[in-house]
Amino acid sequence: MSIAYRLTAKLRRKLKKPLGELICGFYQETVEKLKLLIEKEKPSCVVSVGDVVSKNLADAQVRLKLMIVDNRVMRSNIEPIKVMADEEKHIKNPPGTITLEALNAIKEAFKTDRTVKIVVEGEEDLLALLAVQYAPENSMIVYGQPREGLVVIKVTKEKKAEVDKILEEMQSAAKD
Repeated sequence: MSIAYRLTAKLRRKLKKPLGELICGFYQETVEKLKLLIEKEKPSCVVSVGDVVSKNLADAQVRLKLMIVDNRVMRSNIEPIKVMADEEKHIKNPPGTITLEALNAIKEAFKTDRTVKIVVEGEEDLLALLAVQYAPENSMIVYGQPREGLVVIKVTKEKKAEVDKILEEMQSAAKD
């Protein structure tokens, strides 16, 4: 398994802060606010990263292009979520890393019109970075901020550049 990126202690602290807009509140209110935001912004696609977020958005009838899950919530195993997708891929991605396998699966998901669910053996958190990198501009990447709410990243040239810098720092750590 080839590791393309590795998280550093410095980046771990930085990535604890939301990469996008934090919508605070409980599940029902955050999903309703997100649906209004989607209506207003009309994103080219919506991507969810995380099991709870993916299930909640699918239950709320939010049309997802890509769901990235790892069958874990707050580091505990859970029953796999039952969310339908046209295609399901299983990949390996150890905690604190991004593998080439994960990178390729996400890149390929944006080359198809199909809804894709990527099931990660390991950890999916950092894969939000790849979603920003490979999603078309004006997409929305949504992930959970534990005990706070949802984070919504609007994909722009500026956001892609910010993520590129983070990935460059991680890439040099992976080479060490």
